[in-house]
Amino acid sequence: MLKVAYNHNSEYILSMKSYNVCLKDTVNTFTKRLFYSLFDCEQEKEHQAYLGDTFLKILSALEIENGEAIWKSFKAELPEIREKLDLDAIAFEQNDPASHCLQEIYLAYPGFHAISIYRLSHALYKRDVYILPRMMSEYIHGITGIDIHPGATIGESFYIDHGTGIVVGETAIIGKDVKIYQGVTLGGVSISKSLAKTKRHPTIEDGVCIYANATVLGGDIVIGANSTIGANVWITESVPENSLVTYQTEIKIRPKKNGIRE
Repeated sequence: MLKVAYNHNSEYILSMKSYNVCLKDTVNTFTKRLFYSLFDCEQEKEHQAYLGDTFLKILSALEIENGEAIWKSFKAELPEIREKLDLDAIAFEQNDPASHCLQEIYLAYPGFHAISIYRLSHALYKRDVYILPRMMSEYIHGITGIDIHPGATIGESFYIDHGTGIVVGETAIIGKDVKIYQGVTLGGVSISKSLAKTKRHPTIEDGVCIYANATVLGGDIVIGANSTIGANVWITESVPENSLVTYQTEIKIRPKKNGIRE
């Protein structure tokens, strides 16, 4: 906390509270090993004691009570999270012609890595644990360039292609079988802090495909089911089901004569 005091000359003096910023390293390692344990049985056995102990230490450092109950509840949900992620991996393999097998998705796809950490962090967010999920999302954001707020709600079979530059806001709702490409923003318009708990980010219904660098803004905005949003569009109003939204620009291609453009 930053405190402001004033001396006899009415000059302000800043008093800084110390924060345990080295906790970031602990959370990064915890997040990585949690991800490994989710998909590798040997890693699950090896890291089981570490994960539980470290989780409790992190929550204690963040002054969050009932750590043991939260860990027990969270751990019980891990098989369900794994099932959802397997569906995500299948969506990647089915939608990306560059993929060769499911193993490649789990081992080499940054979009799948980002979704995995999102689903884990979201499970904690639902349990009213807020700082740790944000730290987990920032860890994977730094690795993949994909920024998914742990408060977002995302349905099954979510597919991210390439992924760099994607932003999904806290109150965004994404349905099933949605595909999103690099640079897409599901954001909110500027509002006062007092409205922080209102829905600020768009709803994307089932089967929607959003191409690169599209921006969708606003909590009242709904992109109807099975719609396609083209690249580089800016959307601030709802789109009906089965729509095609594109940005039109004129491109002129002039031929060259003897290597010199006319």
